[in-house]
Amino acid sequence: MSEQASITNQKDGGTFAQAPGDSILRAALRAGVGLTYECNSGGCGGCKFELIEGEIETLWPDAPGLSERDKKRGRHLACQCRAVGDIRISASSSAEYVPPLLPRRQAARLASARDVTHDIREFRFVAEEGADFRPGQYAMLDLPGVSGSRAYSMANTPNDRREWHFQIRHVPLGQGTQTLFDRLEVGDEIGLDGPYGVAYLRTDSPRDIVCIAGGSGLAPMVSIVRGASEGGLLNERRLHFFYGARSPRDVCGEDFLRPLPGFGERIRYIPVVSLPDEDGEWCGATGYVHDQLEQVLGGPLAGYEFYFAGPPPMTQALQELLMVGHKVPFGQIHFDRFF
Repeated sequence: MSEQASITNQKDGGTFAQAPGDSILRAALRAGVGLTYECNSGGCGGCKFELIEGEIETLWPDAPGLSERDKKRGRHLACQCRAVGDIRISASSSAEYVPPLLPRRQAARLASARDVTHDIREFRFVAEEGADFRPGQYAMLDLPGVSGSRAYSMANTPNDRREWHFQIRHVPLGQGTQTLFDRLEVGDEIGLDGPYGVAYLRTDSPRDIVCIAGGSGLAPMVSIVRGASEGGLLNERRLHFFYGARSPRDVCGEDFLRPLPGFGERIRYIPVVSLPDEDGEWCGATGYVHDQLEQVLGGPLAGYEFYFAGPPPMTQALQELLMVGHKVPFGQIHFDRFF
């Protein structure tokens, strides 16, 4: 475990401390410094920086977020590097990445788990110190026997019961999900670090809300709907919830929305299946979920606030549709990239 170090960013002249065990990125965010990032897991490449002076330790040399071209140019990923002694870096930062709540480490114990679908399970943890986060954010979980942290989005909303709920899809051969699904038992302890993420619910927007989820992207979208409902945002606005599934048996989400006030009126649920069964039992929308937006919403899409989470092809298609096809301002589009 690394010793405490001082990190200076020559782009903005700011300095922050790195505590033992933290990456450069986590140290910055914990200090309230808005280094650019998204996944915090080495996949998106949003936290690239250049080392100007000093020594660093690379935690994941083969992280996909860093190309060979990046390496030749001397770039690194702040989420996958630690300072070894005091260093000076050149890293992008922006006010929009300053965390609304400073992330913190704490222990949490598994309280319960239940199946949502054949391959998605909801895990409920009770943390030692609290559950303060913004709807739509995620936490980094340190699981027993698993090297490196895993990022999972919360499905619930901040609460005084210290509960953190995660709806997680089982990934074949995935070390994190194998531990969660097959080895972790009620009462077992994990490490929880959060909150992280910039795709959280904006409460100051007057626009109707559109949530689009695919796969285990369900969790942050459910959190956003719950947050909007609890915060009274849906007293005057409408919310459209699209869920993209591969097959009918993958469809989920409605059970979490139905208990909310205004479901069926101000909250509308639209499931979309890309590969319906040949027996023809599926009677809902088919195709890709992003193709349903224009048909269901109608009118200018620039009049909505968009949140989405899901597989990279889905999020990429949505970005192109909204920003290129419909000129939706970037400030109305909220997502965190995961790979």
